[in-house]
Amino acid sequence: MTTTEPATVDTALSKLVGEKTAKALAGHLDLHTAGDLMYHFPRRYDERGEHTDIRSLDVGEQVTVLAQVQRTAVRPMRQRRGNLLEVTVGDNSGGTLTLTFFGNQAWRERELRPGRWGLFAGKVTEFRGKRQLNGPEYVLLGEGGEGEVAASEEVEEFAGALIPVYPAAAAVPTWVIARCVRVVLDTVTPPDDPLPASMRAGRKLVGIGTALREIHRPSSKEELYRARRRLKWDEAFAVQLTLVRRKLRAASSPATPRPAKAGGLLDAFDARLPYELTPGQRDVGVEIAADLATPHPMHRLLQGEVGSGKTVVALRAMLQVVDAGGQAALLAPTEVLAAQHHRGMLDLLGPLAQAGELGAADDATRVELVTGSLGAAARRRALAEVAGGRAGIVLGTHALLYEGVDFADLGLVVVDEQHRFGVEQRDALRSKADQPPHVLVMTATPIPRTVAMTVYGDLETSTLSQLPQGRSPIASHVVPAAEKPAFLDRAWRRVREEVTAGHQAYVVCPRIGEGPAAEDEPPPEDDNGRRPPLAVTEVAPLLADGPLHGLRIGVLHGRLPADEKDAVMRSFADGDLDVLVATTVVEVGVNVPNATVMIVLDADRFGVSQLHQLRGRVGRGSAPGLCLLVSEAAEGSSARERLDAVASTTDGFKLAELDLEQRREGDVLGASQSGHRSHLRLLSLLRDADLIRDARVEALALAEEDPELARHPALAASVAALVDEERAEYLEKG
Repeated sequence: MTTTEPATVDTALSKLVGEKTAKALAGHLDLHTAGDLMYHFPRRYDERGEHTDIRSLDVGEQVTVLAQVQRTAVRPMRQRRGNLLEVTVGDNSGGTLTLTFFGNQAWRERELRPGRWGLFAGKVTEFRGKRQLNGPEYVLLGEGGEGEVAASEEVEEFAGALIPVYPAAAAVPTWVIARCVRVVLDTVTPPDDPLPASMRAGRKLVGIGTALREIHRPSSKEELYRARRRLKWDEAFAVQLTLVRRKLRAASSPATPRPAKAGGLLDAFDARLPYELTPGQRDVGVEIAADLATPHPMHRLLQGEVGSGKTVVALRAMLQVVDAGGQAALLAPTEVLAAQHHRGMLDLLGPLAQAGELGAADDATRVELVTGSLGAAARRRALAEVAGGRAGIVLGTHALLYEGVDFADLGLVVVDEQHRFGVEQRDALRSKADQPPHVLVMTATPIPRTVAMTVYGDLETSTLSQLPQGRSPIASHVVPAAEKPAFLDRAWRRVREEVTAGHQAYVVCPRIGEGPAAEDEPPPEDDNGRRPPLAVTEVAPLLADGPLHGLRIGVLHGRLPADEKDAVMRSFADGDLDVLVATTVVEVGVNVPNATVMIVLDADRFGVSQLHQLRGRVGRGSAPGLCLLVSEAAEGSSARERLDAVASTTDGFKLAELDLEQRREGDVLGASQSGHRSHLRLLSLLRDADLIRDARVEALALAEEDPELARHPALAASVAALVDEERAEYLEKG
């Protein structure tokens, strides 16, 4: 160590492991301080008796495998001078891997003799059907026999019962990280434990110093379990404490009460509704009505399956606010959806939305649409209605957030498909009210209970699980296009049959086509040699000239001008188009009851929840819906299994759990929402539900007793490190 000061978690790695290694750790793994490295936890642990399953390796993956040399072979290279050393290694799973080394490798052949165990790191490639690592980094484990590796540090590091394998990079293999971790653990003073002693004792949690040492150099499986439990607790507790404190702050801030009014707009609306509300809609309506009547701002999440009737619930809440003299704004993610909400609400309200017009009801209000594509005159008129308070209900996209959009008395903000909006966008709309408005956020993406508790923990949650009467079942099937091309031909014939029967169809593609990515298009992915995803602009003409020749085909995607998007959607809704070829711009809220079939091309390129959302666009009328998931994914592959799961159930909550299992936990917790590295890396929202629940109980008790953490400064600092301000904003959700 080159410094005279005692090393702490804030000490730069360059002072502990040398400039060159520190530079590699910083450049490749974003690790800069001793604390960063201490919180860079092993991905897994290999055991000398339980070796890595080589058969599970994927081509293109950067891996570290624990394996035994089985045989070596030297052969001349065909294209250039010199020899090629091929070393076959295997493990107890029966899998084998070929290691290839170029040039004169006689010394390496002597070292890598059959029977030796080692750790081998590199990128998995495939050559003539065999998986291999080209020129891998490796370290051999000492067997106590003759010819043992002289690098005793590595042997000592990796010859223990539990061998840590770290998230690594080609330039910084796992054993280099392990060596650096050992230096840090041996020289750095552990941080003071931020958790109150009473909580540690009550929850049987080991100290932070012990946990950090044991997670990197476990003395036994039991000690490793205890270390991981403590560090998971820290993550869960930090998130829950952040959310609980925000919830308590929000509950204490003032808001204008918006109580229900007998004989007002809401009662008139209920009287003219052409159908019965479901029991669920009525129950949730009572919860929201009670929240709106309190002098503190409502913060409520309304989740419900596609088609469960969330929009009517939101409209009833908006009418209650208008009855109480306020205005309500609904923020939609796309112009297509905002325009559809506008049309739908005008239809439902009828004369109740025609204030100032002949034939309007006595209590009528106005419903205004504010989007970026409004012409100058229409925009001026709409903004005047909003600013003057004559428009009780205002619908729009992020155009509502711009300067110049002023409300007379904004009482309620409804955010539709809230995951499409950033916190700063929601805050911009809230800031347009004199006092904090009530907030209702809606999502059709079912949320597992532990995710709701963790990510939406500062919101009260209401769930609509029943579908309104008259909704038809949706059948879903996987169409294996590569194995059975005839099935795809049958799918197109099925579209023609539905159109002949007077119905309509969607064809969904993952990409728009040439040009820059648009709002409804995911960024291009690294396809590992797969063809590019199918694109709307390429598929539509092929269908028009081929299997759907003669049908009226429209195209919809996020790069079209807004007025053109609206015109296409209106044509489809009015039945002037038979088939709509679109991106996921149709994923949320688009309501065409006459559409009965959807074909999703390259379905394996979409997430589970996204596919569930998409298929909710069909079966919205009296005729049954059909969703065909077309994919070239091979039978038995994880992509195909995911599609089979979607086809097997319409239970959105089951699918949400599956989606959560297959996504990185960090995405759920907002780690990918910013450029910052997240310290939330051990907690599993599925496996650690009980621990999260316990952490919430402790967080509530502590926050109620000491909301500013004035008596717990070390804990406040620890929470800030684990859940930085940007992530805390992400967690706020509305």
